[in-house]
Amino acid sequence: MKVAVVGATGLVGGVMFQVLKEHNFPITELMPVASARSVGKLISYEGKEYPVIGMQEAIDRRPDVAIFSAGGSTSLEWAPKFAEVGCVVVDNSSAWRMDPTKKLVVPEVNADELTPSDLIIANPNCSTIQMVLALAPLHEAFGIKRLVISTYQSFTGTGVPAVNQYEAEKRGEDTSDTDRPYHYPIFENCIPHCDVFLDNAYTKEEMKLVHETRKILGDDSIAITATAVRVPVHGGHSECVNIEFKKDFTVEKVRELLAATPGVIVQDDIKNNVYPMPLLAKHRDEVFVGRIRRDESIGNGLNLWIVADNLRKGAATNAVQIAEYLVENKLIGQTVEA
Repeated sequence: MKVAVVGATGLVGGVMFQVLKEHNFPITELMPVASARSVGKLISYEGKEYPVIGMQEAIDRRPDVAIFSAGGSTSLEWAPKFAEVGCVVVDNSSAWRMDPTKKLVVPEVNADELTPSDLIIANPNCSTIQMVLALAPLHEAFGIKRLVISTYQSFTGTGVPAVNQYEAEKRGEDTSDTDRPYHYPIFENCIPHCDVFLDNAYTKEEMKLVHETRKILGDDSIAITATAVRVPVHGGHSECVNIEFKKDFTVEKVRELLAATPGVIVQDDIKNNVYPMPLLAKHRDEVFVGRIRRDESIGNGLNLWIVADNLRKGAATNAVQIAEYLVENKLIGQTVEA
């Protein structure tokens, strides 16, 4: 496969290369792609160094698949140009997620919706991916009526500038006069402000959880409300998810369904203080679920604690898994031996 990684010099781009290597993705030609200011920089992969190239050069080389992690405006401009030459784009930005003509995919949940005509495929928001992976089997079994979501999201989700701000503050430096991504310090602080505020007083991140969850689960009737908080954690996103089901359930059945879900690991042994934490999820591809307990304040209510590495399953891993599904099911061209 001729593979382009667009946004190769970014935080998620770096993790993309790690995941491609770990998953032994079949690469015959690798193209690190980034903006003009990064062209010529060297990217190391599998013991070789590859120069970063620009968008048009990558298109001219006609990759089989391009994994984008370069921001929404870049994707809106360039993804269609890659698609025009027959390249399948897996896009990690928010640009195409709610486009009704584009699939929004968590492979374990709805990859079977993909067809050879899907040339631009959207990777969901990091918080949505980990939550939906856990919710999908429960929705199928019991029907989700309402979700109340509270997230505790790593600053790494904001990218390199946020990491730089955190590290500077950790060193005791004053960042108030710098071009920092957060209005307030993130070190030893929690900021209830992920992405920009909208007219309804929710942030874009919160509304992504609403709209993307409904789209992936294929059910616009689910009532959803969310509060997203940025926290000084380096290794992953955590979520408290309160669920009201349409049908009755048992906690034992919930655990059984989650334990049988590919990509989910149940960590729920409170007698031995076993529960998911971002410290343990860091550098892992799985989604971890624990603190599984009935919500005793309502009928058919359940509480879950869901944790995953936002740069891996929440971004790079999910995108690579989409590409793997396309290859395995022959939805993109295979390299032909001479």
